Amino acid sequence: MAKLVLKFENSVLKEMPVGTKEVSIGRSPENGLVIDNPAVSHYHARVFSEEGRLMLEDFGSMNGTFVNGQRVKMVTLKPGDSVGIGKHTIVVSESRELDGHAAGNGAVRLAAPKINETVMLDTKERREFLQKVAAVGESSQVAPSRLKVATLIVRKGRTDRSEYALNDKLTVVGKSVMATVRLKGWFAPRAAAQITRREDQSYYIGAADKMPSLNGQPVLRPTILSSGDIITVAGIEMEFVYRD
Repeated sequence: MAKLVLKFENSVLKEMPVGTKEVSIGRSPENGLVIDNPAVSHYHARVFSEEGRLMLEDFGSMNGTFVNGQRVKMVTLKPGDSVGIGKHTIVVSESRELDGHAAGNGAVRLAAPKINETVMLDTKERREFLQKVAAVGESSQVAPSRLKVATLIVRKGRTDRSEYALNDKLTVVGKSVMATVRLKGWFAPRAAAQITRREDQSYYIGAADKMPSLNGQPVLRPTILSSGDIITVAGIEMEFVYRD
């Protein structure tokens, strides 16, 4: 079983095995490996096992994830690899810990599930994607141009920008200083709507202080977004797309 060793300079901060459940990495305390550093996104990256391979995926973080000095989006990891996130390093190693018996009796200790680890949702698209990665080779890296970035394009209304890349798990539309899509105007709601990214990398829109509409229909419950969808809320109109 592989093990992730979180280090800062020469100090080991935490060790965590990677089994059948993924390990999320980031600044939020909800992550399995928490890195308290402003250069690290709240939900920065994840490490997970798929078809016998250990994979690393960057969540579209602003400052990037580096493996052996090279910036990556998704890559196969192997023992000895060094993952750089902010000023911290995560070293990939093999875990040979036993359950208290002598090594000769072959009883391997199973790692207890971590509270902050989340179960990876298995999808047909992800399996096919990883099969393509495996076909290229162990050290293959997916070029950034092949990974689509979810984006909101403002078509109508007053906002602080004309386009927003959805890099975080939660995107808030509103006037609040914590909002990603910042509305302008005295009567703009603090939180008009919210968009969440789920573990399978799908995006859902839901109501907050206002009820948004999607393609002209009111959003009564969290609804999955598809490329080309038109979102209307609090006087603005946005198009949800995936960019290369």
